[in-house]
Amino acid sequence: MVFFGIAFLFPRQRPRITAVCAFVFSCAVEFSQIYHAPWIDSIRHTRLGALALGRVFSWPDMAAYAVGVLFALLISVLSDRVRRSSG
Repeated sequence: MVFFGIAFLFPRQRPRITAVCAFVFSCAVEFSQIYHAPWIDSIRHTRLGALALGRVFSWPDMAAYAVGVLFALLISVLSDRVRRSSG
């Protein structure tokens, strides 16, 4: 989702750069979950805050981000090839 959001905001960016940005952004959000201060924890206790920021740091989430970004990159590259070959 982050990959396609960045691709939407920066449509002329190379897919590999978009993938790196998406992974770095996702990792930054994940690492931010190590930090616990009352102000950010109060945001995390809302539904939207929990969805956007998460609550607990998890190494398996990092692996899931990597797999998700690679899958989105694959979809992007393949769709570009199909678009070029058909048009």
